[in-house]
Amino acid sequence: MNSVGKSWLLLTGLIVFYIIYLLFGALVFSSIERPVEEQLRRDMDALKQEFLNQSCVSAASLENFLVRVLTANKYGVSVLRNSSVTSNWDLASSMFFANTLVTTVGYGHTTPLSDTGKAFSIVYALIGVPFTMLVLTACVQRIMYPLVIAPVCLLQRSGLEPRPATVVHFVLLLVLVVLCFFLMPAAVFSVVEVSWSFLDGLYFSFISLCTIGLGDFVPGTQPGQKYRPLYQVAVMVYLFVGLMMMYLLLRTFHKMSDLHGLTSFLQLPRCEDSDVDEDREPIVDEDSRTANHVTEKTASRHLDPASQPSYNTINKG
Repeated sequence: MNSVGKSWLLLTGLIVFYIIYLLFGALVFSSIERPVEEQLRRDMDALKQEFLNQSCVSAASLENFLVRVLTANKYGVSVLRNSSVTSNWDLASSMFFANTLVTTVGYGHTTPLSDTGKAFSIVYALIGVPFTMLVLTACVQRIMYPLVIAPVCLLQRSGLEPRPATVVHFVLLLVLVVLCFFLMPAAVFSVVEVSWSFLDGLYFSFISLCTIGLGDFVPGTQPGQKYRPLYQVAVMVYLFVGLMMMYLLLRTFHKMSDLHGLTSFLQLPRCEDSDVDEDREPIVDEDSRTANHVTEKTASRHLDPASQPSYNTINKG
């Protein structure tokens, strides 16, 4: 079988495995969550019947009341006395919503109420999402050398072969990301959010930094929370830096896969040398750099791409 046939066979196998994986997840989630849902449904039916037996309210009136309450709760407005002390659309909360919108996390806890807000969200996200991806990419490009290339070269100089050096570096980087952006934030969330356990905080961190954003846990929504605006801004910074580190981790894994031949085996695009060169080039055009050529010439000599080691220049042995 030629390479094209093998490539299509591999792609078919990956798609089939993906479908099987989705079915497996559906079966597991259904077996775990459905009994809990049914029990909760029975409890709600019993509570409703008990309320109707103790009051003169008709079932139709109660149904109408519950529909309106649940609709308002969907938009973050609760009828409970101690849950609506602050607005969901003050400056800090609105900025938090904008951040979740352009980072594609989208918890869904706070959503636009008006048609004008929905229309503006479309335009805002249409511009903000690609711009956020551009900013994240630019930030990752700037930290690739100090956090990826330089440590790998240091491991090689300590006596490790190129391929083991990349594996050791990736494991260390993975441990650092898990510790600093999953475990430590989970501990903080479990303290700040009174109703959250450590597992809840870890679950929130993972769901957020993977941009899944289910919305069942949203920080800064508890009534009477102190320094709520400052807390929301801190969570925004955490989300941005965390997304940046996740992207860095993915790029590091991709480059390590290039070196170990995994991308060639799976017929994936390789990280070319030009991609590494771009990591060190400012995101400005040639004309803009020419204006400051004399000033930058001396300062940029040590950043000459040809003089810097990279994953792509490592000898594969």
